[in-house]
Amino acid sequence: MSFLKKSINASPSQILVIGFAAIILSGAILLNLPIASKDGNSAGFINALFTATSAVCVTGLVVVDTATHWTPFGQVIIIALIQIGGLGFMTMSTLLSLLVGRRITLRERIMMQEALNLDELEGLVRLTKSIIIATFTIEAAGAVIYSTVFVPEFGMKKGIAMGLFHSISAFCNAGFDLIGGFRSFSPYVNNVVINFTTMLLIIIGGLGFTVWMDIYNNRSFGRLSLHSKVVLSVTGFLITIGALFLFMIEYNNPATMGGLPLSGKILSSLFHSVSPRTAGFNTIDNAAFTSSSKFLTIILMFIGGSPCSTAGGIKTTTAGILFLTVVSVITGREDAEVFEKRISKTIVYRALAVTAAGLLIVTGVTMILSISENADFLTLMYESASAFGTVGLSLNYSPNLSFIGKLIVSATMFSGRVGPLTLVVALAQRASRHKSNLKYPEDKILVG
Repeated sequence: MSFLKKSINASPSQILVIGFAAIILSGAILLNLPIASKDGNSAGFINALFTATSAVCVTGLVVVDTATHWTPFGQVIIIALIQIGGLGFMTMSTLLSLLVGRRITLRERIMMQEALNLDELEGLVRLTKSIIIATFTIEAAGAVIYSTVFVPEFGMKKGIAMGLFHSISAFCNAGFDLIGGFRSFSPYVNNVVINFTTMLLIIIGGLGFTVWMDIYNNRSFGRLSLHSKVVLSVTGFLITIGALFLFMIEYNNPATMGGLPLSGKILSSLFHSVSPRTAGFNTIDNAAFTSSSKFLTIILMFIGGSPCSTAGGIKTTTAGILFLTVVSVITGREDAEVFEKRISKTIVYRALAVTAAGLLIVTGVTMILSISENADFLTLMYESASAFGTVGLSLNYSPNLSFIGKLIVSATMFSGRVGPLTLVVALAQRASRHKSNLKYPEDKILVG
């Protein structure tokens, strides 16, 4: 009773964390059942917990092969967890309430506001309805396009199921696949339909729900909000720069793009620039990348997608704000400016806090893994950044994680999904509570 009372009195941000944790635990219990594994034995609770965490946190890191280890029951549980994790459990709760005709309470609206990282309560239920409808429509369209490839290859029933599974996984930026053998989409490295469908779903899912609505309502870049302009600009920049660098670095690498035709090299460069935006699919072996490409991928994974989306990472807007702040310091401007707008120092401070927290998590986890695991430093940093950014890319090391390593990476995926959001909410709440007219005198500290 005391725990229930404390849960009821918890803040919205605390309820979001508790909700995600409860869904993960429920998923782990279901995946631990013998019926979920093809060999008829329990997968082991730590493996089930790792998989459930990866699914709810829409990461894609796996310790057992999704296609060959899990039964259809287990795969349905995984894709359900991905859908809940991608949309957010408050959005799914709202959907259930709408289906049964239950009224959305004020407290639930406040939690939805926190989950979607919005400033106002007005129109939240309408926005949530739009998000749900748009999500299911996009996923259905993606499933149909995927099926044009999978149905001829696997037959009608399995082809449609694979189309739906991969469409949800790609849109939610999860990275789980049913290809088998830990291969992801590598058999389709030259398939234009699979590559472009996956990239479009990843990009759309990673832009953020508010950006969708803004584009739909305005349909002109000049009329978009500053948030949408920054999201689209940073997203386009990162994809372009990432693809160019990967194309140049891996062009002659015989283990990756060296043996591909020019069209395949361009396609795989674009794909592997988009996928680190927290999706986790791959068409060539990530472990065969050069060290330069691996480090570039770590940077892209750390940045991730955009706020209010299915993606993780510190977010594109955070990276954009930090870049603009550096530019303002170099050029001698007092404020960070973009598109003839000034960015408030409060937002800059939040961006710095989120980035610092992310760096501390990734470096701290890498250091701990270097003690518990038997792998080189770059591999462990790659695994840490992938977990924090909820990406799912791996240098084929996830199945080799120790018991401690699995627990640490699971915790990192969870913190990557709910940590930055909770931190921003907490900062915003503390800022509003502690505003004061009292200011201490300035003094100087040497920097640089």
